[in-house]
Amino acid sequence: MNTKSSSNSLPVPFRWLWAGASVSNLGDGMLLAAGPLLVTTISRDPLAVALAPFAQQIPWVLFGLLAGAVVDRVDRRKLMILVNLLRMLALIGLALVIFSGALSLPVLYGCLFVLGTAEAFADNASTSLIPSLVPSRQLGLANSRLFGTITVTNQLAGPPLGAVLFALGYALPYAGFAALLAIAVVLYSRVAVPLPQAGSVPAAKASMLREIREGLGWMRRHFAVRTLAILITTFNVTFGATLAMLVLYATGQLGLGDVGYGLLLSASAVGGIIGSLLFPWLERRFSYATLLRTGLVLETFTHLALVLTHQAWVAMGVLFLFGAHTLVWGSVSSTVRQRLVPDRLRGRVNSVYMLGGVGGIALGSLLGGVLGQAFSYRAPFYAGFVGSLIILLLVWKSMTHIAAASRGQETS
Repeated sequence: MNTKSSSNSLPVPFRWLWAGASVSNLGDGMLLAAGPLLVTTISRDPLAVALAPFAQQIPWVLFGLLAGAVVDRVDRRKLMILVNLLRMLALIGLALVIFSGALSLPVLYGCLFVLGTAEAFADNASTSLIPSLVPSRQLGLANSRLFGTITVTNQLAGPPLGAVLFALGYALPYAGFAALLAIAVVLYSRVAVPLPQAGSVPAAKASMLREIREGLGWMRRHFAVRTLAILITTFNVTFGATLAMLVLYATGQLGLGDVGYGLLLSASAVGGIIGSLLFPWLERRFSYATLLRTGLVLETFTHLALVLTHQAWVAMGVLFLFGAHTLVWGSVSSTVRQRLVPDRLRGRVNSVYMLGGVGGIALGSLLGGVLGQAFSYRAPFYAGFVGSLIILLLVWKSMTHIAAASRGQETS
């Protein structure tokens, strides 16, 4: 198989990975709409509804570090195939239970927990595999294209498709997701890994705890990767606080209905798509330090701009820019980590990064709820702005060192 590529053509093995991730994320997007709708067929209790996403996210906290150690031990491609087969079987079982009319909340939560656990392993393995498939100089392009496609499937196409299928039959979105995962498994099986990967080479095994400590120790000693992990965690806390109050902000301050709220969220997704298309041009013309700083400034003032406006079109414009920023930021930070982290440690370091991202949003959502309850739904926006501004000022100079570290490791 020819894996060579020009500057604008990504290697064939990555394209198979890209296709598989796109298909599986379409299913994830379907569940964004179908999941809450399914819960409401059993109970409309707010706590019951909130426990559904919690059941799917908590495995990232419980097993995230373990997943990283496993990813660094085994063949990453085979692990992706195995855990996606597990997700497929869980969804088939759930669809059958729904069809039979025997669904209960404990069964649903248990299935979501299994899906979240498998996803924690699959996403880490996929991210860790990319540098083995793509030359260093093309990592930015590969990440931007992958994230852009995921934005389309997960945030734009998936939710309405899931809602339509759910309206036709409660079990259909879950059966459909299982079918998509079957396709994804076939696509992942076509991925040929041209470069040796740590997990595929037999080695003397230390204890899992020791291997996790090794990954944490490496990250503590590496300024650039450590700073990126701190940034994603802290900025996700401020973002999570604002996001938790977004529906109240949209319906209260902006006076939007259900459709308007959906369009507000779509503005961010559209921005992400545009960011994906522009990223190669931005990468050629601006340094990573400039892109990182600009992104942090945009995110900081997003909180303030939103809370100060009462015009829906202004809020949509702000979220459009925010969506473009998140795509560019994610592409840059992923590329930096993929260039700097040794292959044998990549899964463990990625697990810390992913844990910080998911944990930051969860903590921020809780913080936003507390602030909103104690003051008003506007309080998390102001708190998010102040917190982000403080972080921005503290790390401003660090962006130069992060970009320089990435350039020092880049290969042609």
